[in-house]
Amino acid sequence: MALLAAKAGFTILVTYATDAAGAQAVVDSIRTGGGHADCVQADVADEGGVSHVFATADAMGVPLASLINNAGITGGFSRVDAIDAKMLQRLLAINVAGSFLCAREAVRRMSTRHGGRGGTIVNNSSIAAKLGSPGEYVHYAATKGAIDSMTVGLAREVGAEGIRVNAVAPGLIETGIHAASGDPGRVARLAPGVPMGRGGTPEEVAEVVVWLMSPAASYVTGAVVPVGGGR
Repeated sequence: MALLAAKAGFTILVTYATDAAGAQAVVDSIRTGGGHADCVQADVADEGGVSHVFATADAMGVPLASLINNAGITGGFSRVDAIDAKMLQRLLAINVAGSFLCAREAVRRMSTRHGGRGGTIVNNSSIAAKLGSPGEYVHYAATKGAIDSMTVGLAREVGAEGIRVNAVAPGLIETGIHAASGDPGRVARLAPGVPMGRGGTPEEVAEVVVWLMSPAASYVTGAVVPVGGGR
């Protein structure tokens, strides 16, 4: 998403929780291509961390134009009857509260009500919100259902203030989140059940995200766009 947005002309601030080397590699790639980028460490579940991210963005010298709410964890595989309360609290703090806190800061900067120039917010939902993910992670699916509701509600709240709010709902995508959850072969295992017969790529999701950020989507707000191969 960061790489493609940079190609579209955006100045990029990459946030990361723990993978400093990975974030810096993205920044270096953008700079090598002639773009402008930096990175900052933060835990979006922490209000102070979110404030630090946006203070860093302010210091970059260009008005905030877009927010991609992409931070998220699955909470691991578990049936509801085996759920751990501490894990559930952490999951909600990152996936839901973190997205709200980042959106709050973005609206304060972009809304014409606050003297801003308008802008876009793109949230990362999931096909899991529709499927429910029984036997795997109903808890994760529920957080993405919350993101869908937030997307629609916030879009209607700030639509007259120059801000468009949308979401993408990826399906089975070839990222490291599956290995982090303990099932690195999950995409290959479930791909036969996808109407298109394969998992998706991060680039395919990024294309939709950057389109939603672009003038080409100028009349699109409150949408949750499925990127799941028909699943």
